[in-house]
Order: sequence, then structure tokens, then C-alpha cells
Amino acid sequence: MNFLMSIQNALNRTGVVTLAGPILIVLILAMMVLPLPPVLLDVLFTFNIAVSIMVLLVSMNTNKALDFAVFPTILLITTLLRLSLNVASTRVILLEGHTGPDAAGKVIESFGHFLVGGNYAVGIVVFAILVVINFVVITKGAGRIAEVGARFTLDAMPGKQMAIDADLNAGLIGEDVARKRRAEIGQEADFYGAMDGASKFVRGDAVAGIIILLINIVGGLVVGVMQHDLDFSVAAKNYTLLTIGDGLVAQIPALVISTAAGLVVSRVASDQNIGQQLVAQLFKQPQVIMLTAAIIGMMGMIPGMPHFAFLMLAGAMGGLAYYLSGKAREVAEKEQSDAATTIAPESLESAEASWEDVSQVDVLGLEVGYRLISLVDKSQDGDLLRRIKGIRKKFTQDMGFLPPAVHIRDNLDLHPNGYRLTLKGVEIGSGEAYTHLLLAINPGSVSGDVVGMQTKDPAFGLAAVWIEPALRDQAQMMGYTVVDPGTVVATHLNHLMGLRAAELLGRQEVQQLLDHLSKVSPKLVEDLVPKTLPLGVVQRVLQNLLDEGMHIRDMRTIVEVLAEQGGRTQDPFTLTSMVRVALGPAIVQQLYPGTQELQVMAMDKELEYILIQAMQSSQNGLGIEPGLADTVLRETRSAAEVQEQMGLPTVMLVPAQLRDLLARFLKRAIPNVRVISHDEVPDFKTIRVTALVGGRA
Repeated sequence: MNFLMSIQNALNRTGVVTLAGPILIVLILAMMVLPLPPVLLDVLFTFNIAVSIMVLLVSMNTNKALDFAVFPTILLITTLLRLSLNVASTRVILLEGHTGPDAAGKVIESFGHFLVGGNYAVGIVVFAILVVINFVVITKGAGRIAEVGARFTLDAMPGKQMAIDADLNAGLIGEDVARKRRAEIGQEADFYGAMDGASKFVRGDAVAGIIILLINIVGGLVVGVMQHDLDFSVAAKNYTLLTIGDGLVAQIPALVISTAAGLVVSRVASDQNIGQQLVAQLFKQPQVIMLTAAIIGMMGMIPGMPHFAFLMLAGAMGGLAYYLSGKAREVAEKEQSDAATTIAPESLESAEASWEDVSQVDVLGLEVGYRLISLVDKSQDGDLLRRIKGIRKKFTQDMGFLPPAVHIRDNLDLHPNGYRLTLKGVEIGSGEAYTHLLLAINPGSVSGDVVGMQTKDPAFGLAAVWIEPALRDQAQMMGYTVVDPGTVVATHLNHLMGLRAAELLGRQEVQQLLDHLSKVSPKLVEDLVPKTLPLGVVQRVLQNLLDEGMHIRDMRTIVEVLAEQGGRTQDPFTLTSMVRVALGPAIVQQLYPGTQELQVMAMDKELEYILIQAMQSSQNGLGIEPGLADTVLRETRSAAEVQEQMGLPTVMLVPAQLRDLLARFLKRAIPNVRVISHDEVPDFKTIRVTALVGGRA
């Protein structure tokens, strides 16, 4: 193996592999022009048969169509090779056919005598049957499957792209994996389109085989009788047998290649090759095999039927069904024994209570019903643990701190297919997942309904359907985003972690953040905690930022502002406003990525003045009269709807003294509205007001 790899590496370095394709095409075309001796024809015909068998075996051992993406090109090359051999052999047959049946080589002679017994009438019939099978049945069916597959693959591309984006946003995959999967989707569409076109070559080859057969027979008779003075019967026998041998030696590899094409385009992609799928699915149900054996056995007992063949096959199938039934029982008993749990009896003497009996509440927890245990069990190929690790890593990269670990446990009080997400012991989300089904989510633009169990996407509340895995492709073609149950739970967890990011930032996480920053800026952290501000105030400022959807990745800027302003005030909300001004460019970039103009909602000047007066007249500076509050909510909601209809971010720009008040006031009523102040907008950005709050008042 190492020797072969070293040879391959040497060929790659010399560039021979790059030239192999052009050289092969040139040689094939040269065969149509240059005369070939019979010995070389034997070698080339044998090579053609070997290539066709190799292509068939490779197509049967691939797990998905893209594993053999070069197949359309191979189909063209093998077709061109067969036609070139037909031209070369025709030249030899017409020139040397009068010398005897071995004039065109031993391979053609063998196919003309051994396969059809030297009877050219039988040979013509066999050749015609092979052509009909190849042209009418296999090639036409494979071409139709490729055509439909190409169209359906193109229709399913938007749904598949959305599924990739969902996995990427949930942290289940990285950018490299997402890019690779998008490329595979495009390659899949290109493959089926190429197969649809390449199948036309095979159909044309079958037609060419018929025409070449007629030309060779007629031309051979003319050459043998008129040029070589052969008797008509002798000429007919010699040239017809040579022509039939030539046709069969070309049509049999063509039939094998067409069969390989049908196998490639007709199979469903999985992690098993065709042989494994046949064994696993055809012999999956012993009852079906037993019933078939009974039917065959009864047919064998009918008078006049071949009893031996029918009864022997019925007995063999009955024995196979009995063996498979016994094996299935053994597997079921083993699973039951593995699932059985032994509950130890309680000790008669209770131990004295101790501090070890005090259990701490998990900060972030996931509880699953017993039917979902397989999702979190590595021994059962559950990949939810890996997905949760990916979610935590992506959360850390996006938000700027490491969230607490997710503690997973089973809960027999839950529905068998249910799960519950908890934060500090309190439920923050729940849902159901079915390990044997897939969730087809309706993004709002599907083209039809899919059969399944109607439900709602637990993360975003979209209409969804639990479907059988066999309906995945159909649902994607209709525009559904299809995800597995592990992705459903992981996406729900990721969504809730983003919403509750502020609650996940405890004092321990803040201290770890400061310790991490002190490795590169030790003096900066030392001047802040505990000299200037207590740790609790720093935590509250960071939570305020997270609570408004901001990340805290720029800890250096945050700590610098707190260290500078902490000597003047320790009010967390005042400090948060100061930090937001320093983080203004990052805030604007997060809300308006890659744009120079900020299209915002603004507040009517009269309404701004009324709110400022209300703040100054209230005792704590945060109160708003109920009638005024209703007006602000109503006008803000109307302006936000205008922004959404135009496809713009729902961002409100207000004076600095109103930002904190309106942000906290609107957070619960209209959570999708972000409030920024004029001080947070960088000087190099331009502002355009697209909706006015209170403009009609």
C-alpha cells in the first residue's frame, strides 16, 4: 500500500495524472482513424468490459451519489470508447472478414460463436433484445429519474440552505462545515443535471449500435461477394457472425454501464451501500419472508407445477424466516435486560443528616423524558451532548463570557417524549421531541402540506409537523426546514440562552472574566476591583448590557470606562449609560452591519419634551403618567410596524436623557424595539428618520 501511494505521489509531482484525461481522449479518437491489429482489438475490448464491471461495482459500493460525482464524465468516455472500438472493428471486419471468423480477433469470434452457438439468426435476436433492454428500459428509466431528481433537488435547495443556516446559528456546525454542506447541495444539483444529459449519450449509443450492425452486414456482403468472390451463403455467415460478435461485445458493457447509471440515480443517500441496504431492508421483517414461503409452497403443490423447485425454495425461505425471527427475539431480550434497572431497597437504618445531603440548584439544566435518553446517551449514538458543547462554544464567542455547564438528567415525571429547560431550578422552556421522527418547520412560504403530527416549533413558535424520515426530501421540496429531534432541543436551548444571557452571568463568571483580562492588562483590573467599584456593581453593569441584547466581548473598553467613572458614581444604570457611549460604534455595527446610513425611528419633538418634563417632575426620574405611557406604547408600536414593513431594523433614536427610561419601559411591551441615544452614534454615520413616534399626536 505504501509503495502504491509513493507511486501515486510521484505521478502527481510529475504532472502525469493531470495529462491522463487529455491523453485518454486523444487515444480514443485516434482509434477511429488509425487501423488496429486484431490482437490490440482483443486487449481493448477486454479493457472495455473490465471498465464497465469496475464502474458497476463502484456504483454499488457508494453511499451517496456525490461519492461518484465523476460518473457522468465516465459515462461519456466509455460511450466514446465503445463507438471508437466499433469503428476500428468495422474497418477490420470489412477488410479481413473474408479470411475467416477470427479475422477481427478472438474476443469477437468468441462472442459470435460461443454466446449464440454460431447461429447468426439467434445472434441477431439476442442483439436486438439487449438493445431494447438497454435503450427502452434501463437508459430511459435512469434518464427520467435523473431529470426528476435534478428538478426536485433544485426545488429543495432553499429548504436545505435554511436548515444549514439554522444549524450554523444554533452553533451545531462551524463556518467551514456550513460552507462545505452548501457546496455539496450545489454539486448534487449539478450531478443530476449532468446525469440527465449524459444518459442521452447512452441512448444514442444504442441507436448507433443498430445502425452499425446493419451497415456491417450489408457492407460485408457487398465486399465479400463482389470483391473477394465469396459464395453468398459463405459471405453472409462470415460477415454476419463477425458483426454480431462485434455488436454483442459492445452492447454487453453498454448494458452494464447503463445499469450502473440506474443504480446511482435511483438510490437514496444513506450511510450504507446498496448491498447493505438490500440485506438490512429486504430481510428486515421475518413475517414477510414466512408468508412468501407459504405462498410459494402452496403453488408448488399444485398439480403440474415443478414441485422440486417450488418446495425447495419455500423450505429455504422458511428456514431463513425462522432464523431471523430467533435473532430478532435475542436482540429484543438483550435490550430489555439492558434497560432493566435494579432498585436497591432502602436501608432500614437511616443515616444522620449532614451537609452532604444539601444539593445545589443547577444554574442551567435540561431534563428529558425516558424516551429521549437516547439523545444524550453516547452509547446509543446520541449527539445532543456534542451539540450542547457547540452551543456553549458559540455562545462564548458571541456574547463574550463562558456560560455555566448544562446539567442533564432524566425526569420520570415528564412526558416520555418531553423535555424541560430550567434556569436556577425554574422552568424557562419545555417541549416534545420524537427520536424516530423529524420536525418539518414551516418558515411561512411552503408550497403544500406534508403528512404528520401538527405541532409548533418550541423555540420560535412557528407552525411545524413531525414527519417520518422517508418524507424528508418531499418536505424540503415543499419549502419546509427539516431538522432532527436533537437539533430541535439544541436550537431551543440556544434561543433561551440568548434571551437569558444576563441571568447566566453570575459573580463567578464576572470574576473569571476579570481574571482572564488581568492576564493581559493586570493594572487595569487591579484599579477597578475592589479599589474603585465592588464586584456586584460591575456584574450589574454587564447584566444591563446583556439584557439589552449587547455582547460584552470588548471588556477592555468596559473596564476602562468603569475605572474612570467609578469614582464619581456607583449607580449601575448611570455607569451603563456611560459604557454604552464608549461602545457606541460596536452597538451601531451590531444593529446596522456594513451600512453607512442608519434608518431609524425618531420621536416627535413635542413628545420628547413632554417625556423629559415628566421625568423631571417625578420623584425618582422614572415615572410616566399612565395616559402618556399608553400613548408612547401605541405610537411606538405603529412606528415599529412601519419599519418592519420596509424591512428595516426597529431601532429608535432618542436623546441621551430619555434612552434609559424608554429602553426599560419598552423592553417588556415591545421587546423587538432597540433604543439608542444620539451620543452612541459615531460621527461618521449618517442618520435618516424613516418612521416618527408621535408624529400624528
